[in-house]
Amino acid sequence: MSFLTRWDDDQSRPSIGSALKDLLVRAILPAVALFALIVGFGFLLKGPLKGLSDSENGVSRWLQDARTPTGETVTKYMSMMGNTEYVIAVAVIVSALVWWRTRQWWYAIIPLVAISLQATVFVIATAIVGRSRPPVERLDPTPPTSSYPSGHVGASTALYVSFALMATRISNVVVRRVVITLCILAPLLVSFARLYRGAHHISDIVVGILNGLLCALLAWNYLRRDPAGSSSTDAAASGENESVQTRA
Repeated sequence: MSFLTRWDDDQSRPSIGSALKDLLVRAILPAVALFALIVGFGFLLKGPLKGLSDSENGVSRWLQDARTPTGETVTKYMSMMGNTEYVIAVAVIVSALVWWRTRQWWYAIIPLVAISLQATVFVIATAIVGRSRPPVERLDPTPPTSSYPSGHVGASTALYVSFALMATRISNVVVRRVVITLCILAPLLVSFARLYRGAHHISDIVVGILNGLLCALLAWNYLRRDPAGSSSTDAAASGENESVQTRA
C-alpha cells in the first residue's frame, strides 16, 4: 500500500475505539518522542550551541535594516496565516467540508489531528526551553510563549501539509497541482514573515517546520489501513445488492 494512497486503498469505517487506539499508538506516542527531541535540541541551542545565536542575530539585524513600509504590511498578513485562531478556524471548516463530502469522519479529522499534535508539542516545549527572542525590534505583540520553536510556523506547516496530502486525492490534475503548490507555499510565507518581523531565530523557524511537518505525517498515518479492508467492504456491498435483486 502506498503511503499517499492509503486512504483510497482502504475506505472502510473503523470503530471509534479502534481509531482512538491507533491514534494513541501511531500518532500520540511518536509525538512524545518528537517532543523529547525538540526539547533536547532546544537545550543544546541554549548551551553548547549558544554561539549559533550570534550568527542568527546577525541575520535578524540585517532583515531589520532591510524593512520597508510595504514589506511590513505584506508580512503582517503573511504572518496572520499562522495565527492560532486562523489555523483552528480553517482546520475546522475544511474538516467539516471534507466530512460532508466524503462521509468519512475518520479521514476528515486529519487536519485537526495534525494541528493538535503540533500545538501540544509546541506549547510544552516552548515553556520548558524558554529561549529568548532575537534582539531586534518586533513588529508584532510578543506572545506569552518563548522564541523556540516557532508556533506560527509549526501550526501553518501542520495545517497546510495535511491539506497537501489530502489534495493528492483530487482527480483533476491541474487543480491537484495548484492546491498542493499553494499548500506548500503557505508555511514558507509564514516562515519568512516571522523572521522579517523579528519574532524568531532561524533555528526556531527550522524546528517549527520540522514539528509541523512530522505532526502532519503522523496525522496522515494515524489510522491503520489495509487494502483488504476496502475489498471486503466492496464485496459485502455487492453481496447485499445481489441478495436484494434475488429477493425481487
